[in-house]
Amino acid sequence: MSDREARERLALLLAEKKKRHEQRKFFRMFPDEDTIQIDGSTTFAREKYPKHLEFFSLGATHSERCFMAANRVGKTVGGAFETTVHLTGRYPHWWKGKRFENPVRWWAAGKTNETSRDIVQKELLGEVVPVGKGRKGFSGAGMIPGQDIGAVTWKQGVQDFADVIKIKHVSGGWSSLGMKSFQQGRGSFEGTAQHGIWLDEECPLDVYGECLIRTATTEGIVILTFTPLEGLSETVLQFMPADMRPAE
Repeated sequence: MSDREARERLALLLAEKKKRHEQRKFFRMFPDEDTIQIDGSTTFAREKYPKHLEFFSLGATHSERCFMAANRVGKTVGGAFETTVHLTGRYPHWWKGKRFENPVRWWAAGKTNETSRDIVQKELLGEVVPVGKGRKGFSGAGMIPGQDIGAVTWKQGVQDFADVIKIKHVSGGWSSLGMKSFQQGRGSFEGTAQHGIWLDEECPLDVYGECLIRTATTEGIVILTFTPLEGLSETVLQFMPADMRPAE
């Protein structure tokens, strides 16, 4: 083997190692202790995220939950992690929250088609990339392990915005992840029953009500993650203690 061939082979091996690392983000989340990653960054022990752990655990007893907090504190990461847990059935040993024994039907949604694509979809699945023969798929560098991402159908009229993605479940079956946005209106949330729905950013109250209906017959859950930028809106008031609500 020539020096050039050796360098090319090493480059390919390093690229594959990097790809595999990127596609296993989920397995590095909320570790038992602080962990140094191959890129030099630190993933902190889960005990340093008490609000996230409380949010996850309350799923065992509450069908509706809201992670309402300031910007840049990991709300979307928390929503993506819980969504991934249920879609794949990969419940970590420390998990005390809601559990589903079989593959699930799940929706994830943001405020607009573009933010749902650029934030929620990317957080779960990674970047949209070509996968050969004129087809496209996902890099797998999001929260859902790349090895678990299956067939993808795409929405019409919104570039690179997925419609439904099949996700491999540990049981051997396939969960179904549907991408939506509040921009599509309450009507787009009508129809089939869902085991769970993740709403990233504050949604209109009529959309939220429709999501509750979709999960009513499955013993399902609805989780919201957002910063209350619109003040004491109708949606925010659903999760405020009675003694903190404004007098009527």
